[in-house]
Amino acid sequence: MARHHYRCPLRWADMDAFGHVNNVVFLRYLEEARIDFMFRLAPGEGSDSFTGGSVVARHEIDYKLPLVHRHEPVLIESWVTRIGAASLTIRYEVKDEATADAPETVYVRAETVVVPYNLAEGRPRRITAEERHFLEQYLDTPAAAEGRLAA
Repeated sequence: MARHHYRCPLRWADMDAFGHVNNVVFLRYLEEARIDFMFRLAPGEGSDSFTGGSVVARHEIDYKLPLVHRHEPVLIESWVTRIGAASLTIRYEVKDEATADAPETVYVRAETVVVPYNLAEGRPRRITAEERHFLEQYLDTPAAAEGRLAA
């Protein structure tokens, strides 16, 4: 299973009065990673995949550690945990990778339910075969991930 990697820069204005990245700003970070994943990496030049629009049906965020402003971007890993007929679920980790000097640090774990949307008709639409093929490359079910962690 592949994961999409997005390096998100931190902005001075992202901090709140407590000196760490504000909780609402993480939704913007997730949006940037999701757009990069779904639109910029959509299959094939000239493809209509994911270009007709999408809406967020649900967000769930677990804040693990505070993130403070620094010059280095934060890594956002994204992958798909569910592909339905007319929706998909993307899971994320906002983190710093492990280095020789420090272990991996996870700041946020999150999940978003996305619904493809036909803007012209003003209603949700089904996931196309081309989109499904693209998404399946990033599919990792929660049960499979838990099984790997237990091993």
